[in-house]
Amino acid sequence: MQIFAWFTFAALCLFSAAVARPQAQHGAHEAAVRVPSEILERPVPLRQGIGKIHEEVTTASPEAQAFYDQGLAYLHSFVWIEAARSFHQALRLDTSFGMAYLGLSDAYIGLQEFPEALKAFEQAQSFTQKLSDRERARMTIRARQLDYLRDSGNLQKYFAYRQTVGDALSASPKDPWLWILRGFADEGSPLAHGQGGGIDTIAFYEMALKFSPGNFVAHHYLAHTLENHGPAKEALEESETYVRMAPAIPHAHHIVGHNLRSLGRTEEAIKEFLKAEELENAYYRAENIPAQYDWHHAHNLQLLGLTYQALGQIKAAEVALREAFSLPAPIDLAEFNRRAWPQFLLGRDRPQEALEAAQEMIDKSNYAMGRFAGHTLAGQAFLAMNRLENAKSSLTMAEQEMEQLPASVIKSLPDAGLLRAEIMICEKNWDNRGNALIERVEEEMLAVPGPDAWSEVLFQLERIAKVARQVGDWELAGSTARKMIQHDSSYAGGYFALGLVAEHQGDAPTARQEFATAEKFWSKADSGVQPSRVQKP
Repeated sequence: MQIFAWFTFAALCLFSAAVARPQAQHGAHEAAVRVPSEILERPVPLRQGIGKIHEEVTTASPEAQAFYDQGLAYLHSFVWIEAARSFHQALRLDTSFGMAYLGLSDAYIGLQEFPEALKAFEQAQSFTQKLSDRERARMTIRARQLDYLRDSGNLQKYFAYRQTVGDALSASPKDPWLWILRGFADEGSPLAHGQGGGIDTIAFYEMALKFSPGNFVAHHYLAHTLENHGPAKEALEESETYVRMAPAIPHAHHIVGHNLRSLGRTEEAIKEFLKAEELENAYYRAENIPAQYDWHHAHNLQLLGLTYQALGQIKAAEVALREAFSLPAPIDLAEFNRRAWPQFLLGRDRPQEALEAAQEMIDKSNYAMGRFAGHTLAGQAFLAMNRLENAKSSLTMAEQEMEQLPASVIKSLPDAGLLRAEIMICEKNWDNRGNALIERVEEEMLAVPGPDAWSEVLFQLERIAKVARQVGDWELAGSTARKMIQHDSSYAGGYFALGLVAEHQGDAPTARQEFATAEKFWSKADSGVQPSRVQKP
């Protein structure tokens, strides 16, 4: 989870469950990676380089106002821990600071600490009489938002939430924060934070910039929206503006990285991911905070590893992906995304290791999404070891895990369909049904938004092309190779796969051309990274 496209849905489901059925969901909630309150409440200094933002709110303390602004800056860069610390610091300076409690409730939502989020909001409400009309409108918006989150299937409550934002905008049409909230409300989920919207939400974030030209928050959310809906160049421009305004924020460098990656500027992307990692590690050392409490660390490592892999720098990719896999997953999306490591092992012809990693996901995951991913990967590993019946059993278990997931989530999880299609291919049942299924699955994979999915689908397509060649389905091998090139024209593997097809067809000139292009894009790859051109019958 776009990183948060799935993250948002997961958070929505977990929030509703935690509020509506706290006893029944207690075990699952406790299983998440919880940041100790001692860390969240530690005193924090005012910092530079995190983005300058200001919202005039009711407080008698200028210093408390400064920490509130800092909390906002961190909140809108998804740095939940430092946002919570900053809001707590503001409340130490002004114990009746209602808007700081409101900000704290947002930080707890980001941390998946839903009871604490509700408690902070209730404390915010106790100071409503001291607030301005504009601030009371914000409280009302938050109340409607929480009401919707308690009953996320109730569209009337969603429309009531969105209408409340619209009413506030009618009263204060030049308030940039309300335009940002209007963008959030139009995304369907109030937790999307710029990542679940479409063309219409772009206009709302642009309106925020009209009334607050230096608002890095709006640039951040525009970057996320544009990276899913394009153009990619504009997404990069917005993310570059964001990082210039908030150079000390790892996430700012991270999103520049994945926008560079989508434009084929892979080496530049690696530099940005490495900068994000450098900032994170320095922060963990300085603040004595274990990396496991920062959701962003594993995500950045994963995309770093996938980007190294795209360059053919397999040793570096292995280090990053292995470390990302070793970190605990705080939510179901993070557990699902751990699949990048066993997928990497499958791509390197290490099926036994891939099976062991997949089994770890099955055995240790508290989430259906994680177990689902584990079973599909186990099935692929079994296929690689010619254990067809085991692969079929894995497919059955994956489909059983899918039954626990909402239909809207299943649409973004084509993995089970991919495993079924691979089984059909290995059974050489590709006479219309098998190829039709896998082509549909390929289109579904390519349609999943977000940088993780964009990078991962490249290697999933590469695996399909390889399996197709091994069983002699050269038509599928060729069409899949062409999809790889269309998806990422800078990736050597697509040209190599197409060269193998041309070679099989006896088209030596085309094969030489494709292999030469692959060699050019693998110019900085590890030695021996090119797959074997010897195909199994």
